[in-house]
Amino acid sequence: MTYDLHIIRRFISGYLLLLVGLIVFFVVLHYVEYIDDFMDRGATMKEVFLTYYPNYVPEIIRLISPLALFIAAVFLTGRLSQKLELASLQSAGVSIYRLVVPFLVVGVFVTGCMFWFNGWVVPQTNAVRLTFEQNFTKDAQGQAEFANIHRQNAPGSIISVSFYDRNSKTATTVTIQSFLPDGTMTERIDAERMMWIDSTSTWQLVEPTVRTFDTAGNMTQMDFAVIDTSLSILPRDFARTQGDVDAMSISAAKEYLEALERTGANRLGRPLVMYYSKFSYPFSNLILILLAVPLASVRRRGGQAVQIGIGLAFAFIYLALMKLIEPFGYAGEISPLMAAWAPHVVFLLFALFVMQRVSK
Repeated sequence: MTYDLHIIRRFISGYLLLLVGLIVFFVVLHYVEYIDDFMDRGATMKEVFLTYYPNYVPEIIRLISPLALFIAAVFLTGRLSQKLELASLQSAGVSIYRLVVPFLVVGVFVTGCMFWFNGWVVPQTNAVRLTFEQNFTKDAQGQAEFANIHRQNAPGSIISVSFYDRNSKTATTVTIQSFLPDGTMTERIDAERMMWIDSTSTWQLVEPTVRTFDTAGNMTQMDFAVIDTSLSILPRDFARTQGDVDAMSISAAKEYLEALERTGANRLGRPLVMYYSKFSYPFSNLILILLAVPLASVRRRGGQAVQIGIGLAFAFIYLALMKLIEPFGYAGEISPLMAAWAPHVVFLLFALFVMQRVSK
């Protein structure tokens, strides 16, 4: 038990030190890459360093935490192996499965914390970060839809919009059509504009023309100045950006995706992959520890440098596999759920295989 606590303390201290170092590295690298954008688009240094980067750091932590844990586990296990401490433990009957326990304690704790951090803390800071990037960088995630939008308001009711401005919450050239179950049109409303009224949470149609059709096919037409109407569609359901789900908590993202599915929105592969990744990505913290300990527990010619090099190669293959599979989920060639979870399942099985081989 005393030795477990010793390993846990050294592991946590190494993880935190690496986390801080990697954060500084990525912030400096990012700033060097985007300093021209910041200056050209009028961002002040106060805004960059007191608003943007403090809200970017949580996203960096989310991304690099598995890598920091992995390197810390490889380094610590390699040190124990090089100093023959592992050999002494194994001679005393301690198996690789017992050795990995204190590492797993830390891994489970960090995984739980990162699930909460990724699901509820990071989205709040991402909302500020993405808005800043939209205003001050050329590589900001653009809108997935802003023109020729079609949504289902309710069964038998379709809304078509020529253009939607998400900043003013205004749609132009709007058509609302209602149909009977047999496909017969019962009503059609055409309006120049449709604006969202925050105070009443309703849509206001400007200069609408309402046409109604009876069962005989006769049409009645009425023109109005404005009409306030309640629709099941909210402003966020009309225009989306690639980063919408990144800026939402797990519960908010679930409601958002359900609304998009209900209104018949297409191209849901990317937001669904991003949503499922909120659940799957935190487990990479645990999986990489399961891989790091058995890899580094074997003494190799070349010492720790070789062990760290081999470990980093596997870690980057893991991260690259995630990025390679995700686009297939975006395009719908595989299910978004599979795209989010497949790399983690593959490397979990690989980690268990490596541990089983080392235990022999």
